[in-house]
This record gives sequence, structure tokens and C-alpha cells, in this order.
Amino acid sequence: MADIVLSAGVRQNLLSLQNTAQLMATTQNRLATGKKVNTALDNPTNFFTSASLQTRAGDLSALLDSMSNGIKTLEAADNSLTSITKTLETMQSTLRQARQDKSFPTASYALNLPSSPAGTEKLSLTGGAVGTTPVDVNLTNSTLTTTATTGPIAAADTGKQFTVSDGTITTADITLTTGDTVDDIVSKINAAVQTAGGSIVAKNDNGHVKLTSSTGATITVANGTTTGGATVLGFGTLAHEAKTVDQIVSEVNANTSLVDKIVASNDSGKLRIQNLSTQPLTVTGVTNGEATGGASQTSVGGNDTRTNLAQQFNMQRDQLDKFADDAYFNGVNLLRGDKLKLVFNENGSSSLDIQARDKDGDPVSINNTYLKIPSLTPADLDSDASIDDQLAAVGKALEALRSQASNFGSNLSIVQNRQDFTKRMINTLQTGADNLVLADSNEEGANLLALQTRQQLSTTALSLSAQADQAVLRLFG
Repeated sequence: MADIVLSAGVRQNLLSLQNTAQLMATTQNRLATGKKVNTALDNPTNFFTSASLQTRAGDLSALLDSMSNGIKTLEAADNSLTSITKTLETMQSTLRQARQDKSFPTASYALNLPSSPAGTEKLSLTGGAVGTTPVDVNLTNSTLTTTATTGPIAAADTGKQFTVSDGTITTADITLTTGDTVDDIVSKINAAVQTAGGSIVAKNDNGHVKLTSSTGATITVANGTTTGGATVLGFGTLAHEAKTVDQIVSEVNANTSLVDKIVASNDSGKLRIQNLSTQPLTVTGVTNGEATGGASQTSVGGNDTRTNLAQQFNMQRDQLDKFADDAYFNGVNLLRGDKLKLVFNENGSSSLDIQARDKDGDPVSINNTYLKIPSLTPADLDSDASIDDQLAAVGKALEALRSQASNFGSNLSIVQNRQDFTKRMINTLQTGADNLVLADSNEEGANLLALQTRQQLSTTALSLSAQADQAVLRLFG
């Protein structure tokens, strides 16, 4: 107060005591808050620098939540990919089981043909792996034989020529030469037929030239350019004879339309037919277990084991899409072509787009269309070659799936590394910010103790100064 006059000593001690009180207040505030810079007035540079660092640390902390969700989204996709991979491996096992299974049904038929067949007797095979177009198997041969023993060709018949025909092909002229034996004539006929590509086979039948057609074709022998060749050989009338079981077996197994579709064998004198299919095979020309070449028919069942395995394969295949459908996390499904964008810094200049892509880099949905695994019919498991094709398709699907898993795994590694980096960066920012504003409690405690001592000394000094001013009172004592 202006009306109160203090001596210089008292005023000096009072000022010192006020300064000490102010320093104590500051020190006590630092101890209470733990900070040496609480406002911009304390230290503008440190205050605003620390605030900036804390703000960035807060922004990065918010991004950590996004990274954590991104990691869980990738984990959800990986869970689904793992299940899809196991399912594909199970499908491979199903196909291998089908390939190993050889329980194809069979049926055996006794040949019961007349001693002089008409030449029209045949078995007709349809269904199964053969298809809807019948494949005929002739049960008889057509034959044409010289009527007399053919001795060496006389000089008068040298140069005479003849042709052999089965209705489909006709050989080039076959020329007789003086001294030709039956074997010589047989060799010439077989060579000419082989060149022409016909079904006729010639052989020496006890001194006779016998022509046989396994297709039952009508065999004709005619004079060639030089007439008289056929007349010299003297062939008789066309006849028919029943084939043996071994002949039929050989012809069936050599028929390109039946290879890998049926297998024929000799079952103790019976014709045994094995149906290499999951579908029934219809055999026409069978009556009461006997191959008669008539109109009656029977059926050889299909492979039920492979049929059941085809159904199992399709059930497993259906699960692939379901696993992919359920791979979403927080509304994002990476297996259905969704894109996950993760931002790694506060200004958005560092980010990562995660999405399933094909080898060309185009977004894809992980489904049966992408994996290229078709639904199977039992007929797709008829042959081992077809099963091998299916195994190859599943193998390629596994390769494509593993490629996607590798891609997601790489993305997961990036996100996890970035997450660890961000955590360390937040710690660095917060530590740096704290270094600028936090107080040293030990130092501030020591300061407070010193100030308390100073305060006591200042109080004593003030008291002494006041006593000096009171000395004048003694003059009036």
C-alpha cells in the first residue's frame, strides 16, 4: 500500500520472500503435474513441439486399430483358404480312390449258334462308356474256299489275274505265276488285301485257298485284267461259320470303338464282357445267358463304387464356395473379391491395398469358377484317363490356392511389420514429447526443499529487519 512506508531492509527481505514463494509455487505445480512445461507461457517452443509430437502419436494410435482389423481380416481369409485346401486334398483322395477301384461288373455268355449260321448273328453293345451309337460284334465269319486242291500253277495259266473284294474294298490285280503253290497264292492275296486295307484273310486249308472275313462281309473273287484267274482257282459258294470265343475276344479287345470301354475274355469257353463304366451296358443278341445273335438283350451293370465317389466329390466341391462365403470379417471378404485398404501414416501417403488377384493382376473371387473344378457325373469317372484329368484339375486348383495364400501371407507380413513399426514410432514420439515437458521429480523435490529453507531464512531475515526498525522505540522507554 502506498501509505505504508517500509524500510529498505524490510522491503528487500519481503521481495526475496515473495520470489521464494513464487518459486515454491512453481516447483509445487511441477511436482503435482509431473511437468515442467504446463502452458505455452512456461516454454512456448517445448510446449508446441511436444503437443505436435503427441498429436502425431495419437493419429498413429488410431491407425493401429485399423491395422489390427486388417490383420484379423487376413486371418479370416487364411482360415478359409486352409479349409478349402484341406477340402481339395480330400477331393484328390476321393479321385485316387476311384482310380484304384476296379470293381467293374461282368457277365458271361455261352455261344449257341447253329452249325450253319446265316451270317447275320451279332452282338450289339450300347450304353455304358460305349455311348448311344451301337457297336456291333459279329459272331460269324464269312468264308469262300477253292473247290479243288490247288496245285502248282501250270504254264498255261501264267499271267492270269484275279481280284478279291469284301464289298468295301477290292484288291489290285493278283497275278498267277507258273509253279505258284497254295502258300504262294495265299501270300499274294494277303499282301494285296493288306495294301487295300480290307477285312479278308487268306490261309491254306488242307490244300485249299480259304478266304475268311471276320466282319461277315460277302466275299467275291473276279477275273482281273487278264481273264481266267478266278476260273483257274475255282472258288465255290459263300459260306458262314461260327467264330470261336478266342476270336471274338481278340476282335472285341482290338476294336478302337471299345478300347477302355469294355474288356472281353474267355471264361471257360464263355464270352465274358466286363463293363468299364459307371453306367449299365446293354448287350443285344443274348438269350438266357447265351449269345445267339438274336433280338433279345441283357444288361451289365455299372460300377456303383465310382458312382458313389462321384457324388462324394460333388458334395466336397459344394463346400468350397461355402467356405469362401463365410470368410468375411467386419464386413470385408477377401475371398469374394473385396478390397481392403490399410493406411499406415497420418497423412495417408503410405497405404496398402489387399485383394485377391489372378496371375494377370485382375481382381478375382475364389470360387469353383476360378478354381476350374467342374461338377462330376458318374461317367466322368468311367476311365482312368478321365480321372487323371480330374486329378490334374484339382492339382492346378491347389496351385492357384497356394498362390493366393502366399499373396495374403506376404500382405499379412507387411501389415504386421508396419504395426510393430508404428508401435515403436508412437513410443518414440511420446518419449520425445515427454522429454520436452516432463519435470524431474527428484530435482524438483530437491528444489522445493531448498526453497523451504530459503523461505525460513527469508522469514528470519525479515524478522531481523523489522527488529532493527523497532530500535527507535527504545528511546521512548
